[in-house]
Amino acid sequence: MAFPSARPEGEPGGTPTPTTCSTDAAVGARPDAGPDAGTGLRAGAGGRGSTATPAPTAPRPRRPVFTGRQGLTVAAFMAPAALFVAVFIYYPMIAGSQMAFRNWNLNDLTDTSWVGLKNFREIFTDPVFGTVLSNTGIWVVGSIVPQFVIGFAIALWLRRRFRFRGLYQALIFFPWAISGFLIGILFRWMFNSEFGVVNDLLEKAGLINEPIPWLADPKTAMVAVLIANIWYGVTFFAIMILAALQSIPDEIYEAAEIDGAGKVRTLFQITIPSIRGTLSLTVLLRVIWIFNFPDLIFAMTGGGPSNETHIVTTWMITVTQQGDYGRASAIGLIVVAMLLVFSVFHLTATREKSATGGRPTTGGKRATGRNPRTRKTKGTVS
Repeated sequence: MAFPSARPEGEPGGTPTPTTCSTDAAVGARPDAGPDAGTGLRAGAGGRGSTATPAPTAPRPRRPVFTGRQGLTVAAFMAPAALFVAVFIYYPMIAGSQMAFRNWNLNDLTDTSWVGLKNFREIFTDPVFGTVLSNTGIWVVGSIVPQFVIGFAIALWLRRRFRFRGLYQALIFFPWAISGFLIGILFRWMFNSEFGVVNDLLEKAGLINEPIPWLADPKTAMVAVLIANIWYGVTFFAIMILAALQSIPDEIYEAAEIDGAGKVRTLFQITIPSIRGTLSLTVLLRVIWIFNFPDLIFAMTGGGPSNETHIVTTWMITVTQQGDYGRASAIGLIVVAMLLVFSVFHLTATREKSATGGRPTTGGKRATGRNPRTRKTKGTVS
């Protein structure tokens, strides 16, 4: 009986020829696959029954241990500075503060007993205190507003590029390097009623017919010292604001100009919001310095005439010269308290604006800062 011949392998109806191969060859195991090579299962092959081996993780670096020896080294380096601050700053502050509650007068040092709030009561009931307090307010506000406006205008002008800009900057910044007491002496000569240059210029311009006693008249003495302080303090605002303006990219102004924004809109919507933090800090520092700036007044008028140019700090110097250290120390504590209240109020009022930088948030809400890459989308396996 004849049998049909077998068809070649791979043709329809043909009988496949059995093939013998090793397990290692079937799974493609490498000779160095290890003891699991003969099982026909490779790690990470993704087949049924396979076991995934996690990749080894690097150990977390341990935080360095701060030893006691290192602490002693740090303390040794900080000790000289701490000792200097304690001896020359904190000790005089504490010693001067306790003098405000004692009967401390150089004319009679036999009695330095504790008097409590007696010195403070004498200050508040002194008729000069009201005049001094009013003069202090006029001195601070009348100086800070013109200084800020003029300094801001000068800073905007110096931000532009033009020839000899460096020379103009040097001339404008020069007054800040001069002592306030020397500035006071200079302006005292300028406002002198007999040979002062101010009266001479006004007479030649036809604005006055006779010399004005600027520093001897109670109505004009405060005006004279305010003019001197404005001239002296404009430089500080110009320096600080110019440094802040130079940090604003030019591309922002170019984009605003392309969008059709005018100079006024650019000033109030780009320039001022971008440097609001610097402006706030500059105003705070300048108010504190003007409040504690008796040099110029003392050199020009000494607080006169008739206490019309006395501010709190010049009055404190006058009381100290009279030998009443108890009242002078009490005035000093009043100055510290007033500046502390103003600083807290100013920082509280500007804290929110400084935190946001003056930039509006989207939809009136703050951005959450969430990374969009971490959001899960539909159909994506995390």
